Amino acid sequence: MISNPRILNKAKFLLLLVFLSGCGAYSFTGTNISPEVKTITVETFPNLSGSGPADLSQIFSEGLRETYQQNTNLEVIMESADLIVNGEITSYSVLPVAPSADEVAELNRLRIKVRVNYFNQVDPDQDFENKEFSFFADFAQDQALQDVEEDLIDEIFTQIFLEIFTETVANW
Repeated sequence: MISNPRILNKAKFLLLLVFLSGCGAYSFTGTNISPEVKTITVETFPNLSGSGPADLSQIFSEGLRETYQQNTNLEVIMESADLIVNGEITSYSVLPVAPSADEVAELNRLRIKVRVNYFNQVDPDQDFENKEFSFFADFAQDQALQDVEEDLIDEIFTQIFLEIFTETVANW
């Protein structure tokens, strides 16, 4: 009989890993992708908002492609894939929030909205169209947008990528 708690805990952990590896539906990334699905296309999302950096479309599209590459075994291809994700950036706005006593905003908020279409060629019941995803990040009134814009966009897009990933291929 094993009396050392460290060895016992390691044995339990190994047993759990063996058990989970035998369960084909479980994934550490939480994906719920049919074994028949091998490829994904993430089309370029045009920036229809009329504002934001000139390369906003490219930053978003490449970031979303990387999200699927890093978190799935799917091959990202340019067209005719098993899964297709497309859409557009619909809003890029900066609004004042948290007004102070002298009616000047203490914070400004950058909000980005994206409209997404998802098509699953293997299981069309999972398709959706025109689903909106948005997120925001606040910055101090005394900061210029151009000084913090890159970090804010990264923070916002990271959250939107997670939401799109979860909605399309994760079983959360």
